[in-house]
This record gives sequence, structure tokens and C-alpha cells, in this order.
Amino acid sequence: MKINCFGDESEYDYQKICDGLSRYLKLKATPIGMKRYHTNAAMEAVKRIRRPDPNEKLATDQVVAQARWLGWTIGINQDNLMGEQCGAVVGLSPRSKEWLSGDKMHGVWFGTLEDSAAHQEAMHCASYGDYQALVVSPLTSGRIDNPDICLIYATPGQMVTLVNGLQYNDYRKYTFSAVGESACADSWGRALVTGEPSISIPCYAERKFGGVLDDELLIAMPPSFLPKLINGLEKLDRNGLRYPIPNHGIQKSPLDSIKKSYG
Repeated sequence: MKINCFGDESEYDYQKICDGLSRYLKLKATPIGMKRYHTNAAMEAVKRIRRPDPNEKLATDQVVAQARWLGWTIGINQDNLMGEQCGAVVGLSPRSKEWLSGDKMHGVWFGTLEDSAAHQEAMHCASYGDYQALVVSPLTSGRIDNPDICLIYATPGQMVTLVNGLQYNDYRKYTFSAVGESACADSWGRALVTGEPSISIPCYAERKFGGVLDDELLIAMPPSFLPKLINGLEKLDRNGLRYPIPNHGIQKSPLDSIKKSYG
């Protein structure tokens, strides 16, 4: 299935894209792709797919982590996940009445049942009913024909440089959300719903169970944004605006440095 959920049938050179991300951003972890499949059979037909032990109920954060840190291509359905909270974000589980009530969050993350329900309602969740399974895999593996979205983990300095790359041509102001716990709704959930680049501050669960480092942010975006991103990073690099960002110093006037960039 070479078309993704946004109707994109383009072919992208992911090796070249990831080489560019490595060159311009010095990323620690491999960027990965995430794609949903209409049937379990289609998911299981993916080349060299790994399936979790059916007795081990995982968080989606862990599935993503196994792809980005271990280089695995992993396929799951709702039966592999620990509960609705994980499945609802990617559209594998419905937003049931019980789920929307926020009862399980009450007294844990939020002080009232009303606040818990407001949190559940605020989460970006992909629509339910069209897909039965999901696969995550390193972008360079070539095992997902055309991901729905791509996930890139980066430090704040890398992330602002990445956003600058996206903005170099066809400028737009990007806005992002923060639901707090369940922040995967701000990244892959929001990207699947809106088709837009979506940055999140990974939550407690992503860091505890998903191996997200203390200094990492996450951006999710459809692959159509990647060529534009690499082009923008290349142009910034030519202008001397590079990562890592050198520290000029807090006592010396910035005018000399500014002159080199602005003339």
C-alpha cells in the first residue's frame, strides 16, 4: 500500500533525507516512520515484521522506542496494547464513554473528575474504524512503503533549528499544544488528525516507558514536509546558521556576529 492516509503517493529518498538530518542536526536517534493498515493481514505482510509477545501488553511509547533505539520494524493492533489510552491516539481504539469520563486519570494526574474528563476531550486522537493495525520502523529500513507520519526526536536546540528549516521557504507560524500526560496526542495524534508538523514535550509515560531522554522533544509530520525541511536546513547552513549553535558569550557585544549574518 504505497499511499498514506493523506493520499500522498510520492516516493521519497529516506536515506538521503536521514543523511541530511544527521548532517545538519546531529540527531542521536534514528528518525522513524509510523503507518496504519486497514487489516491485520496487511500489517503482517510487511517485510521482516516483528510482532510482540501476545502475553506482553505494551504502551505505544515502547513500540516506538523499539523502532528508534533498536532498529526494529514492529507491527501491533489493539490487542497488543495495554489499554484504550494508547490505542485511541492512533485510532486503534474508540473514544468510549468510559475513556472520555477520565475516571482512570482522576486523583492521579488531575484533582477532579471534571478536569480529568477535560483532559481526555482535549487529546488529539485519530479517527477510529478505518484501521486495524499499525507499524513503526526506521525511515531508512524501506519496510514501510509510505509512512503516514515521521517522528523525529531532538534536543531544544536541534528542534528550533529544525523549525527554522521548515520556515525558510513558504513561511508560516507553527503552533503546538500541550495536554500534559499522554503527550503523544500532541505529537503523533495531532499530526495524524491535522496533517501538520506537531511538536510535543514528551510526557512522564514516554520518558518512563518509552526511553525518551530528559532533554528530548518530539516532532511528528507527514513525509511531504521532509524535502522542504532538508532544503531549508541546507540554506541556513550556507548562511552560517548551524547546529550546534556556538555560544557567543554574555558580555561581548553581538554586533560583530550579527554583521556576518546580516551584512
